[in-house]
Amino acid sequence: MTILVGLPRDERARTAIHLGVMLARSLDEDLLVCTVVPPPWPPGMARIDAEYQAYLDRSAQEAIDEARTVVPDDRPASFAVRRAGSTAAGLLDVAAEHGARLLVLGSSTAGVLGRVAFGSVADRLLHSSPIPVVLGPRGFRCRDGAVVRRVTVAYGATEGADELVVAVAGVAARAGAALRVASFAVRPRPPLTAGVGSRAEDAVAGAWLADVGRAQRAVLGQVERLPQRPPEITAAVGHGTDWAAAIEDIGWTDGDLLAVGSSTAGPLERVFIGSRSSRITRHAPVPVVVVPRGAAHALAERAERPA
Repeated sequence: MTILVGLPRDERARTAIHLGVMLARSLDEDLLVCTVVPPPWPPGMARIDAEYQAYLDRSAQEAIDEARTVVPDDRPASFAVRRAGSTAAGLLDVAAEHGARLLVLGSSTAGVLGRVAFGSVADRLLHSSPIPVVLGPRGFRCRDGAVVRRVTVAYGATEGADELVVAVAGVAARAGAALRVASFAVRPRPPLTAGVGSRAEDAVAGAWLADVGRAQRAVLGQVERLPQRPPEITAAVGHGTDWAAAIEDIGWTDGDLLAVGSSTAGPLERVFIGSRSSRITRHAPVPVVVVPRGAAHALAERAERPA
């Protein structure tokens, strides 16, 4: 199997490569780095178009040459230039041809440093990819020899959430990484004039915490019964007045990866990122993998299969 890195021709390149190398090393997978350029224009087009095509070809080759210097010696990689009408379509074609397990991208250069930001390519792939898409925060770098040490699953006790946890647990076990199941309680500060209303909200929040705690314990029980389990299994609840604060509340460290599921409103076999997953992804301080429901189902079945 292969981990495919979508190579842009700007500052995002190093983020994508660093993340792809870390994942390939953790899962002992092949690494393929690919950049996409438009196909040639038909003969007879104006010379300025031919010159622009030559410029794109040169920039693609320069990006590949630079990428070769970034990939460390301990992780062999192959490199490719694909011609396609769109970057997203080209990457999906390459992923299908090589049986890619993950598709790795960097963040938009317009995003906040240290946070994930969707560019146009990522946005399209997050609504169409049949394989998990991994997004690195803008400026992401990792140390030599870095591996994934812990995978956190964003857990909302909704339809498909347990299957996602089991799927990610199986992958974490393969990588020798810890598993953490995390839920997020986002509750804006009540107005200073609040009285009875805030006490009612406290009761609702308390009931939610009790429910999610029970759901977390139940799904961790499923993980404990897997043939191969992560070396450490924990649960957490992040509290905050907004998504950023709630996500930061559980604490993060080098080697962390966050997994979120795709929306149940989207097609089963494709990523279709919903509003909740989108909020979590945009505020995450670590790389995020978005898993389509079809892929989660297949990975969960694999995790539950006897070794």
